[in-house]
Amino acid sequence: MKAVWYEANGAAEDVLVHGDIAHATPADGEVLVRLYASGVNPSDVKARAGSRPMGFDRVIPHSDGAGMVEAVGSGVDPSLVGSRVFVRNGQWQRASGTAAEYVTLPDGLVHTLPDAASFAVGAALGIPALTAAHAVLKDGPVDGQTVLVHGGGGTVARLAIQIATDSGARVIATTGDNDKVDWIRDAGAVAVLDYRDPDLVSAVAAAAGSGGVGRIIDGECGRNLATSIDIISTKGTIVGYGSVLTPAPELAFLKMMFKEVTLTSILVYLLAEPAADAYASIVADMLERGVLDVAVAATLPLTEAAQAHRLVEAGDRRGAVILKID
Repeated sequence: MKAVWYEANGAAEDVLVHGDIAHATPADGEVLVRLYASGVNPSDVKARAGSRPMGFDRVIPHSDGAGMVEAVGSGVDPSLVGSRVFVRNGQWQRASGTAAEYVTLPDGLVHTLPDAASFAVGAALGIPALTAAHAVLKDGPVDGQTVLVHGGGGTVARLAIQIATDSGARVIATTGDNDKVDWIRDAGAVAVLDYRDPDLVSAVAAAAGSGGVGRIIDGECGRNLATSIDIISTKGTIVGYGSVLTPAPELAFLKMMFKEVTLTSILVYLLAEPAADAYASIVADMLERGVLDVAVAATLPLTEAAQAHRLVEAGDRRGAVILKID
């Protein structure tokens, strides 16, 4: 099968190799998926660059992908063969991810892809869409709440805005990119504020009204934590799904305690199967109803994996970067 791999950490153009290798057959409890698209996420490019030990002599990168189930191992429902699916956790603690024509993985990591969604869209769901759904819904319904989503122009954040809005929440978003304000509003945000505003706390309060903000979702939780604690209502929840810029923030515990604030972190790789299945069903339903815009910023052939990694590393994009696998 055609695949992209690396055998050492380093710059994309130096270590990514495109070539032919044999693909595995599904073991007990596994499925074989013929992939037509592979999603490139920030975690994938960081892993390739060396953010965590490789753990294997050769790594086929990428956790997300989409395609058709071609075969199943013992113990897996044979009716899955021929199904359109998207996959998650392809290369999480495994050597072989989705930058290839085929991937074998446990059947619990495979979810139905609606006919309404392209394979490119399917390859953008695993990490971004399930992270967004988890951030919005992990503590229960948000119907009637006001939710603040920081960095609303980010891939996960913009999906979270749509999922929260569809779930009955009123969403306020922040951004530092004026060019994305209308795009964020189109996702459902009733107000889009500049996170650099020195009076952001007051601006959010004015947009939220008397009920305040009951939930904050943030991909840079550490950088915004002090402001978020000031913004959040009593007994509200702050959900962090990343904190690269400030990985070890100072925690104003007493201020949190006197508001009984919950601060929680989430990692999509650790989602239990029942929760992942529930979120995948919510995402599929929104796709079928045409109310989830999964933006794809660029689609490149598998042979241009290094360029795809560079686009993700650059950071300034509107949506996912996808490799098309013919």
